[in-house]
Order: sequence, then structure tokens, then C-alpha cells
Amino acid sequence: MPRRSAWLKNLPNAMHVFDRFHIVKRMNEKLTQLRRDLQLEADDMGRKVLKGLRWLLLKFQGNLNESKNERKRLMDALGLNQSLAIAYYLKEDLA
Repeated sequence: MPRRSAWLKNLPNAMHVFDRFHIVKRMNEKLTQLRRDLQLEADDMGRKVLKGLRWLLLKFQGNLNESKNERKRLMDALGLNQSLAIAYYLKEDLA
């Protein structure tokens, strides 16, 4: 019997609760997959912008290192693709 069925049967009034860690983890996985898909579809210039971007996308905006020019690299990539920008800002809002 699947777990969902078991708790519905045995605890019909229980609320299903998700913890913050697993929600953020799932969002980061989806953001990483979107970046991979975009990198495969991108032209040469787009690939250069998206290369090495994974960790910048996963960092919170407040943790970007200005001395390493991380904010500019991130903004360049987000300007390149609207769906990537939307996913990134959703992740930020989720936090």
C-alpha cells in the first residue's frame, strides 16, 4: 500500500506538511535541470554565459561575491533567458 494511501486511511484528518529544506531542495533541482536544458539549446554565446552558472543560481542573492563579479555574471545569464530569470526569482521569493 503506498504511503499516501496509508495515512489517508489511518489518519483521515491529518494535514500533510512539507518542511522548508525539502521544498528548497526540490526547487533547486528544478532550477538546475532548467539550466541544463537551456545550455543544451543555447548557441555558442549562450553556452559561454550559462557555463559555470549552476552554483550562482543556487546561491542566495545576498551571498553573491562582488569581488568575483558573481552578481554581474548572474544578471547577464538571467537577462539571456526569461524562463531562467523567472525560475531564479521564484527560488529567491521562496526563501
